[in-house]
Amino acid sequence: MKTDAPELGLRERKRLATRRAIQFAVLELVAERGLDNVTVDEISRVADVSPRTFFNYFTSKEEALIGEAPSLATGSAVEDFVAAGPRGDLLADLGEMMAAASENMPDDFELLTLRRKLMKQHPQLFALRMATMRNFEDELGAVVSRRLVADEPMLADEPDELAQRSRLITFVAFGVMRHAWSRWADAGGGPDELASRLRASFAQLDDLLVQSRVE
Repeated sequence: MKTDAPELGLRERKRLATRRAIQFAVLELVAERGLDNVTVDEISRVADVSPRTFFNYFTSKEEALIGEAPSLATGSAVEDFVAAGPRGDLLADLGEMMAAASENMPDDFELLTLRRKLMKQHPQLFALRMATMRNFEDELGAVVSRRLVADEPMLADEPDELAQRSRLITFVAFGVMRHAWSRWADAGGGPDELASRLRASFAQLDDLLVQSRVE
């Protein structure tokens, strides 16, 4: 849990505060003027940093604007998912792993809310955000492939079939993640609530699949 993390040192707190100030500056300026009418010099001035400092944190105004992509949890969560075995519930296990990954996400709800509002107003920014998710998609797909091979070792000799199954599951997982994130953002919750939303969304999908089989 985030609440169990060790207290950050002064240098790290300053680094995070500077990063946050830059992100707020770019979000506010783009909301007022549009992306094309905002420069790094202006962002730096509003954030009270030098342009050189800006580039120590971000490579471009677009990167500062769209924020960091999620990443899978470190530690045992990924290995637990891979090793759960064919008797495990793949969707439920995936939900648990994604819930653990949510603990790595920033919990600055004010910043996330501003970014979400801006992306609704400017669809091209949402497209930029989704492009940054590609690495996470690849990361998740690789882990799903490992689980599929662990469940069915023969898939290791069928790379095309393995890739198609992995891709389908990854796409489904992204859809569930967006569903959970939207409900969490609408409710104004924190990181613990996001983990709960993820588990609930995966469980809801599993229930729907069970109902469809019964019908």
